[in-house]
Amino acid sequence: MSYNGSMSTNISEDAVELVEMARRAAEAAYAPYSDFCVGAVAVADDGRRFVGVNVENAAYGSTICAEAAAIAAAATAGVRQVDTIAVGCLSVAECYPCGNCRQLMSEFGVTRVVVQDPDNGAREHSLEDLLPHSFGPESLI
Repeated sequence: MSYNGSMSTNISEDAVELVEMARRAAEAAYAPYSDFCVGAVAVADDGRRFVGVNVENAAYGSTICAEAAAIAAAATAGVRQVDTIAVGCLSVAECYPCGNCRQLMSEFGVTRVVVQDPDNGAREHSLEDLLPHSFGPESLI
């Protein structure tokens, strides 16, 4: 499946499974201030999956997003290329990665972002669709 900068109407076979995995992870989120529990799954280029959850902090700027936690788990395992990020949450019908996480996804080469969708379980986007003209490692050359 190619990602041409627009939302895909054809959902990949694994998309719903990845969102469900992210939603299950969200049950472990630490969100005592917002009660906005988010889980994410980072799928490495070799197929390994890494889960992360949001971890809030009374000093709000210190909060860790689920997507960043999943990418950090992948990086800890030596992964340098993440193909897909899937996001699921418990308190709303759909949730999208914040701008900081989108930038982090660019750093790790994410091409596909799968988010929870209330109608068919998952919605797919290219990262370019969510973060056009991103600043990435190639920008430093």
